[in-house]
Amino acid sequence: MGIGVGVKATGRKAPESKKRLVKLGVDVPMLLVLITLLIFGTLMVYSASWDFSLAIYDSATFIFERQLLWIGIGVLLAVGAAFFDYHRWKRLAVPAMLVTILGLAAVLIASEIRLGAARSLFEGSYQPSELAKIVVIIYLAVWLHSKREHLHDVSFGLIPLAGILGFVGGLIFLQPDLSAVLTVIALGGLLFFLAGGDLKQIVVLLVVAAVVGWLVVSVSPTGQIRVASYLDGIRDPTEASYHVRRSLEAFVKGGWFGVGIGKADTKLTGLPVPPTDSIYAVIGEETGVFGALGVVFLYGALLWRGLKIAHRAPDLLGALLAGGLSIWIVLEAFINMAVMVGLAPFAGNALPLVSAGGSSMVVSMLAMGIILNVSRLASTAEEEAPSHRSPVLDFRNRRTAYYAKTIPTPTVTPTPDPERTRKKPMVSRPGLFQRKRRERSHAEGSEGA
Repeated sequence: MGIGVGVKATGRKAPESKKRLVKLGVDVPMLLVLITLLIFGTLMVYSASWDFSLAIYDSATFIFERQLLWIGIGVLLAVGAAFFDYHRWKRLAVPAMLVTILGLAAVLIASEIRLGAARSLFEGSYQPSELAKIVVIIYLAVWLHSKREHLHDVSFGLIPLAGILGFVGGLIFLQPDLSAVLTVIALGGLLFFLAGGDLKQIVVLLVVAAVVGWLVVSVSPTGQIRVASYLDGIRDPTEASYHVRRSLEAFVKGGWFGVGIGKADTKLTGLPVPPTDSIYAVIGEETGVFGALGVVFLYGALLWRGLKIAHRAPDLLGALLAGGLSIWIVLEAFINMAVMVGLAPFAGNALPLVSAGGSSMVVSMLAMGIILNVSRLASTAEEEAPSHRSPVLDFRNRRTAYYAKTIPTPTVTPTPDPERTRKKPMVSRPGLFQRKRRERSHAEGSEGA
């Protein structure tokens, strides 16, 4: 729960530390998770990159130094985004989408081939497909918020959504980057679901997404190879791809507690790209099963706090941004970790906030800044009107939508006349979140008294 909520005047001067925390106003558990991932990721990048960096760049610290630079840029962006009112993204969503489309087109024109695909610019320093993921979330959150009253209409809901996702996904597919295409489509469907899209349209969207995914894999040689290799590995781990076999070898060597930070040898004997895609395998070898599970726990905590922030958001736009960005970061993380242990086809997703790489680190930090901004504004709104509005997840219509429901402030009324209370008017029963908010308001009133 964010700091700065429910502070009441009691006649005593509040300590200076509490005043500072109240002014901070962000979700402190989320901030601690972010700091932990950054510190741990920096340590693991240094451990996993020195040999790889020496072989590629003739410097054992080149990748580590670049990572520190990207983290510094990311921190500046996150701080700026945390104090940048997320409602201003309404004006920036369209220009950001245009810049992203131009970047994706520039990749195809430049044709800078790296590792068999044209996905980056400036010698691999910038991948527009990474930027496309966060921009799609922002753009769709703004668009769905503006069309929230008409989402049940196919012409305003499903068809425009499919057009947006199809155009951006098509540009990414031409690189090709299959995992990014599927990620963008999944995020679009998820946001449509969270915004309260019609259930029938959601079912149609799922069917279409499944068909498109099957077609993409069928017409892509890379997709066919990855799926075939994954199925072989499921039947017999020794028949999995070379990348997965070396990753599993690292986990086996690490055991329960690991061999120690910096002491892994799989990264020195052929584990592909240990500081980027394979960094989770290095974590498994050096910190063991418990260390690897600790990373899973951190991403689980990030998802929990992100959804909590979305639940407390002042409006639908904030809920979509916080929920969509949190789910995106955790989805990327779990895809990476699942690939490294052979539970998913090879995807090439980085481990957000941990893996070496500028594009992934910068956009992930920007996303975290936006989430923290939603948290700040939610705390401010709760301080100003603690019992006025409550974002509620509505499961009663078998769909998830964020609604701001007005909760009347309890008032003291005179004792009614018995003759006038024989026929009691029917009143609606308050929802679960309404009752909890009302009870909390009464409790705060009692403490203040």
